[in-house]
Amino acid sequence: MTDFTWSFSSLKDYINCPRKYHEVKVLKRFEVKVTQAMTYGTEVHKACEDYVGRGVPLARNYQHFQPILDSLLEIEGTRYPEYEMGLLRDGSPCAFDDPNRYVRGIVDLLIVDGEMAYIVDYKTGSNKYPEPKQLKLMALMTFAHFPEVKRIKAGLLFIVQNSFMDEEYTRDEIDLLWGAFLPTLIQLESSYDNNVWNPKRTPLCGWCPVKTCEFYKERK
Repeated sequence: MTDFTWSFSSLKDYINCPRKYHEVKVLKRFEVKVTQAMTYGTEVHKACEDYVGRGVPLARNYQHFQPILDSLLEIEGTRYPEYEMGLLRDGSPCAFDDPNRYVRGIVDLLIVDGEMAYIVDYKTGSNKYPEPKQLKLMALMTFAHFPEVKRIKAGLLFIVQNSFMDEEYTRDEIDLLWGAFLPTLIQLESSYDNNVWNPKRTPLCGWCPVKTCEFYKERK
């Protein structure tokens, strides 16, 4: 069994294309080009983090986000902006940069109030195809790092669309939450063990940096 670490984003990359995952994440032969949309997302995340977590006023071009961010400030509890967490393979908590970590992630906003916790992930993209699995992983980490927490309300905040997709989890659902990831993790482990990284042809091939792939094509 090969030791490897993962995150929600890296697991998603593997699902999209094992070959790209291997070339970019493992071998590091190619780099993903930072797009304008990625830069915008980073800037909005930082503005939200500073405003909700540290009381830094929003820049003028982000002030239209203030009403929905103010609603987060009304939630009671201790706020942890951009909170880093890791888990060992047995599911026990560890530091984000622990060399023995199995998985790690960063919660955009975590609020803990006794047995209750709130998880918020800021999204600047479309709300057409929400991905709640990210919330499930953050919930697993929160349950591990905060043993007093018994219930979690989690949501994807599509801040540009001013919409919110929420879910709720309880501590007795931990095994069920892990079940959302196990099939893909088994496939990923098999790829590492057997060194098999098959390419996958998708509409995203035009944006892929792996020029050695047989499905690579220059974007017009």
